[in-house]
Amino acid sequence: MTSLDYKPIDVDNHYYEPLDAFTRHLDKKFKRRGVQMLTDGKHTYAVIGERVNHFIPNPTFDPIIVPGCLDLLFRGEVPEGVDPASLMKVERLEDHPEYQNRDARIAVMDSQGIETVFMLPTFACGVEEALKHDIEATMASVHAFNLWLDEDWGFDRPDHRIIAAPIISLADPEKAVDEVEFVLARGAKLVLVRPAPVPGVVKPRSLGDPVHDPVWARLAEAGVPVGFHLSDSGYLQIAAMWGGKSTFEGFGAKDPLDVVLLDDRAIHDTMASMIVHGVFTRHPKLRVASIENGSYFVYRLIKRLKKAANNYPHHFREDPVEQLRNNVWIAPYYEDDLPALAEVIGVERILFGSDWPHGEGLENPVAFTEELAGFGATEVRKIMRDNALDLLGVKVASAA
Repeated sequence: MTSLDYKPIDVDNHYYEPLDAFTRHLDKKFKRRGVQMLTDGKHTYAVIGERVNHFIPNPTFDPIIVPGCLDLLFRGEVPEGVDPASLMKVERLEDHPEYQNRDARIAVMDSQGIETVFMLPTFACGVEEALKHDIEATMASVHAFNLWLDEDWGFDRPDHRIIAAPIISLADPEKAVDEVEFVLARGAKLVLVRPAPVPGVVKPRSLGDPVHDPVWARLAEAGVPVGFHLSDSGYLQIAAMWGGKSTFEGFGAKDPLDVVLLDDRAIHDTMASMIVHGVFTRHPKLRVASIENGSYFVYRLIKRLKKAANNYPHHFREDPVEQLRNNVWIAPYYEDDLPALAEVIGVERILFGSDWPHGEGLENPVAFTEELAGFGATEVRKIMRDNALDLLGVKVASAA
């Protein structure tokens, strides 16, 4: 099935940020409060909010993990007697300009048979959590990052090959609206919002707090969807309640209890807050996508939404499960049970994402089709291409 008569759209591609992604355009007064890259001669460290941050242990990304090398680990198919750590393979960053250069990336996309990708962060997925106690520095840092992103990758250029998603932080509601207007004016076709409670000066807020309605309203009006990509959502605070670490570290020994406790909890709670607190009721045209969060949270969320609707019928003006099915697209892990997902949310809401070039993703993005053996050709096309266009608001001609 890897031979298709159309080119797919991959909604989960990543770049590796250069060291100056957050500093090239940062207001100098935030030099110490924002992101700094410091070296001791041998190692480079990310210092965020004046604290060493380990979300990405080596922010130079050199050497970098080989795409797809952890496939067997994430499928649970490591051969008996093989040390899982031995699956980790690395390569020199200088040998792969496509990880940081737009033109080189397009050449690779051509060789992979990919038409368009959604281009998403790596290092930046950990910055908002590290700065959550300094809202002013958060907003300045996100703005500086978006300037870099548009400069190096382009939110959306005329060829439409790469859709680079700027970050919108809701930490300062008024500045969030300003940032939305800024990225829309520069052609953004997708924005990223962290799947996490919104930091506040007094206390955190729900994503469904009406104070954020101007952001949701503007994005709905513009027809620009919101992506919720796996990030540091601060949920290790829950693991800390059980004796674990409270801060994320990219590599090193992990406590399996963290996985059991946390896994897809952040995206579950994010979607719950959007639905239960009425975002889709107030903004029915808003489209959102869960990217690289798996899909098993969907089943638990549906069960709990049904129970909440039964217990609080006057709170829900519309069926919350139908809002999930109407307003939310899911890019599952390739190893998930995709036919089961299609049964509960509909094949029209499933997106193809490879996580390329990350080690836990697919070595060959279009190999995702091998996971779709139980689907018909029309359904495969929807998952591999047409559903992404639908998410973007692009009218799709019916496939023959």
